[in-house]
Amino acid sequence: MNKLLITSSTVALLLLNGCAGDSQNVGAQTGAATGAITGAVIGYNTKGHDKGERAVIGGLLGAAIGAGVGNAIDETNTPPPQTGGWQ
Repeated sequence: MNKLLITSSTVALLLLNGCAGDSQNVGAQTGAATGAITGAVIGYNTKGHDKGERAVIGGLLGAAIGAGVGNAIDETNTPPPQTGGWQ
């Protein structure tokens, strides 16, 4: 039951992550989601006894690394110019 709780919590956090924040951190959100999926797949397919636990750990590590890379990309992008309202 503990694995089910961890897995469902991870999925819920990833889904809710898309609803948080503004449009200027899209790279961090996309990186976290992509990293979580990639990490979970890699963790599940590695050798060992407990595939579910490895998938959760891989997903969490992938989300953290992906969010960091996406955030770094967001920081290097310049924001669009403000137009000041109606033209």
